[in-house]
Amino acid sequence: MTMASPLLEVLNLTTRFESAQAPVTAVDNVSFSLEAGEILGIVGESGSGKSVTAFSLMNLLDAPGRVAAGEVRFKGRNLRDCSPREWQALRGDRIAMVFQDPMMSLNPVMRIGAQLTETVRVHHRCSRSEAVDRAIGALKRVGIPAPDERMRAYPHELSGGMRQRVAIANALINQPDLIIADEPTTALDVTIQAQILYEMKLLVRESGAAAIWISHDLAVVKDLVDRVCVMYAGRVVEQGPVADVIRQPLHPYTRGLLASLPTAETRGQPLLAIPGATPPLSALPPGCAFAPRCGRASTACAQVPPAVVVRGRTHRCFHPLVAA
Repeated sequence: MTMASPLLEVLNLTTRFESAQAPVTAVDNVSFSLEAGEILGIVGESGSGKSVTAFSLMNLLDAPGRVAAGEVRFKGRNLRDCSPREWQALRGDRIAMVFQDPMMSLNPVMRIGAQLTETVRVHHRCSRSEAVDRAIGALKRVGIPAPDERMRAYPHELSGGMRQRVAIANALINQPDLIIADEPTTALDVTIQAQILYEMKLLVRESGAAAIWISHDLAVVKDLVDRVCVMYAGRVVEQGPVADVIRQPLHPYTRGLLASLPTAETRGQPLLAIPGATPPLSALPPGCAFAPRCGRASTACAQVPPAVVVRGRTHRCFHPLVAA
């Protein structure tokens, strides 16, 4: 009996930005896989390479950025071999992206209905009435009230939460196999954020699609995702089932992220911040990039730690918090 291949398989993805001094590696040998119906979280501080990873997967990098090495296999096919025409057919249909700012994907001078129906008709042969029905259905699925009226609205006439729901509806309208969401709830208040997280999880479960949810906040993803990749300075330093990672982190950086979150038990106490700051990608220290901020660092950390698999989880640390 042969095992089915993952929906998405990322193998040693490396993305660089060319500069006059030296190329800057923003994504360094990143690998992960994603099954249909699964939600993967990618978390880390600003500058850790999360968004660049997403843009690399979608082939949306602008010069001087480029994917320098690795493979991105979608349904067994290496997307790095796709032509611009093939990418045009894939994006918005089989693979969709929700951006942090909905105005990056919504045209301010087009009505909501025109934008949604255009997304349908660019990829599928159908009548205008069929496209309108699908657009209204997509708005209903993301919890927008009175969708018929919203179809006639312009983006500026909607609140930030409503615009983000429209952007999610636009991503889901063609029932893609993969959805990539790049911190889509960061600018929203916690009530709207919770609603969108719930609706996103429900929609993925109902449609059978897979999703990648990018966030700087482990508290946001812990109830949404199935597995999580923790990134630091362009590298995945830990990945595994989200419940296991939160209950028993292996990498000191993951523990630092968790310790910085407010909880009911730490109410009224100062939060534990990770000392120092993320180093610039153009001036990374040799070996483990987290070593200058890590209380467990030793001379061994002058080398790049290899990926170690421990009971179905992966980490890159010479001094993990739990021994193998």
